[in-house]
Amino acid sequence: MSPSSSILILILLFSTTLITTTSLTLSLSSINTSLVHHRFLAVDYYAKTCPQLEQIVTFVTSQNFKVSPATAPATIRLFFHDCFVQGCDGSILISSKPGIKELPEKESEDNKEIPADAYDVIEKAKALVEKKCPGVVSCADILAIAARDYVHLAGGPYYPVKKGRWDGKQKPMASFVYPNIPHANSTIDDLLKLFSSKGLTLNDLVVLSGAHSIGFVHCKHFLNRLYNFQGTKKPDPDMDPRLLKSLRMSCPQYGGGVGVVAPFDATTPFAFDNAYYQNIQAKLGLLATDKALFLDPRTKPLVQALANDKKKFFQDFSLAMERLGNVGVKRGKKHGEIRRVCSMHL
Repeated sequence: MSPSSSILILILLFSTTLITTTSLTLSLSSINTSLVHHRFLAVDYYAKTCPQLEQIVTFVTSQNFKVSPATAPATIRLFFHDCFVQGCDGSILISSKPGIKELPEKESEDNKEIPADAYDVIEKAKALVEKKCPGVVSCADILAIAARDYVHLAGGPYYPVKKGRWDGKQKPMASFVYPNIPHANSTIDDLLKLFSSKGLTLNDLVVLSGAHSIGFVHCKHFLNRLYNFQGTKKPDPDMDPRLLKSLRMSCPQYGGGVGVVAPFDATTPFAFDNAYYQNIQAKLGLLATDKALFLDPRTKPLVQALANDKKKFFQDFSLAMERLGNVGVKRGKKHGEIRRVCSMHL
């Protein structure tokens, strides 16, 4: 790394007005999610019923990106969390209701870090779609399209999105979230078991982790690496000293740094590229789980391949996002609905 690029490590820390995305590290699933890759999903699913769908969603996402590029990683994370908890059914978009004790998914501690902008973009797109095609397009499909748009707007690949998902009717509960989403202390074994439970592979794990090419994370998710790695009362020896110094300046061990976030990608934090993989090879990974991808012999070869080939990363990421979008898809009135407002069940 050149001296100029290393300087970026020291300056790219932001307040929580920017987006924080949690790690794609994951713990064991406690929910039985359908693994069916639905034959009903198709790129041209709405060709007759809502032919302008993609243009409408892209208009909203592109306008938002100009004002708030930080919404990009937020929306990608929103899609990931939606699919891993109860399947890709828009359940994460449901808001709480007065008098209901059980909190919905979006109110869980792990989802509270997702900025409201990500939800707002989906609601805006849904409102415009409803004007053109009332009662036709699911919120789950709009979220899938928006996630793709933001990947592309940030410099990543543009890939076709298969559609035909219905919105879930099951009550989304906050208690479902923790065992099904990323955690900074997960092991590679934990990740592989969770991904497998969703019908995803080791390759999907490494490739989807590349979403860390953009996005930010709170100090609390990596603080132990700075001051007390594995109970040693010393920093993680596998962290670049320059990165360690920078992070310690903004993330004190005690009584501060609560609202501070740092970029997953210390060198090109706003560009969707393969620098994430290059960084974790150079001890510039932010989370312990990021560095674990390079240290584990099962995942290391793919990390190296993706670090050396941006085109391969883009191709593999596009395919992995399609597989992710197949997880737990709902179909038909027995299991699903087409919401008029994404935050409310019919």
